[in-house]
Amino acid sequence: MQKNKRLRRKKSPPISVIPANGELSRSHTTLKRIANQLDVSVSTVSRVLSGQARRHRISPQTEAAVSNLARQFNFVPNQLARGLRLKKTLTIGLVIPDISNPFFAGIAHQVALGARQHGYSILLCDSQEDVELEIQSLGLLRHRHVDGLVICPVGTSAKHLVDLVQVHLPIVLVDRYFPDLPLSYVGADNLAGAAEATNYLIANGHRRIACLQGIRGSSPNEFRLRGYREAFAKNQLPEDPALIVGDSFGEQSGYIETKLLLRARKDVTAILAFSNLIALGALRALAEEKLRIPDDISIIAFDDQPYAAHLATPMTTVAQPFSEMGEVAVKLLFDQIQSPQQEPKGGILLPTRLIVRRSVKKL
Repeated sequence: MQKNKRLRRKKSPPISVIPANGELSRSHTTLKRIANQLDVSVSTVSRVLSGQARRHRISPQTEAAVSNLARQFNFVPNQLARGLRLKKTLTIGLVIPDISNPFFAGIAHQVALGARQHGYSILLCDSQEDVELEIQSLGLLRHRHVDGLVICPVGTSAKHLVDLVQVHLPIVLVDRYFPDLPLSYVGADNLAGAAEATNYLIANGHRRIACLQGIRGSSPNEFRLRGYREAFAKNQLPEDPALIVGDSFGEQSGYIETKLLLRARKDVTAILAFSNLIALGALRALAEEKLRIPDDISIIAFDDQPYAAHLATPMTTVAQPFSEMGEVAVKLLFDQIQSPQQEPKGGILLPTRLIVRRSVKKL
């Protein structure tokens, strides 16, 4: 009797699977039927049905055959049972500042793809650029006992993240981060990107370059501002503080600040917008003022989105590798989930790329 129990335990699949009609007692028998019919192991069948075929290097042909046969038997993976057995919820939390921003939407898409490859689902929260909503979202996700967190923080305060460090929950920060916190993070090299864009404008004869910044104090904003200033210093040019304006990464900020700059007659010849949404607001303001790009004013935007190449005047941009940022974030997170005893691996900054189009005029 004991021998048979050990035998059953040894051959049990890595996940529990139940048929859609709920007949749990037949699940293991049907797994064996699929495995025997396809001449593969029960564990291979279970890994395919739990979405882990790529992770375990199961061939696409085997994956398709198992999936097709499982559909014939009307079977679906029982992820809840698997999670209980592994003492995990098989979910990760994702908090982003603005789901309407294509940049963050792109990161979220990549994180979701990566999580699925590990057999995980995501719970997505939009903090709407509000630190209080971010705190509430993190509390909600902790209450749901997620196995890890990917956070694109608002970036103005890190106090609420200190508690998460102390409970040793796997966490990765993306885009905006706090270098003093012992958390893994991945971002773009914002300083180099802003410096390259500003140097390009200066090389084309521009001196009155407006800087439309985002949330002051957030890491992307501060590093982009440093890059802007370092370019002026490198070229031994005076910097006009009155041309550094704005306090949000949103479209409305770009619109209002551009309107105010034009009304103040600052003789601006070029604009460096610190986000794609800021640039959209600036474009709307310039169109209302009947200013042509680049004949009347030049513009460069951070974040390269598909529309940038298809505007009436294709826009020069600083491209951030948001897909790679999402991929690296997932890799760092699951390293922590799978090896919780290891310390976070620190931060990774990925290079930006200046994509030159036709929105900058040579003076």
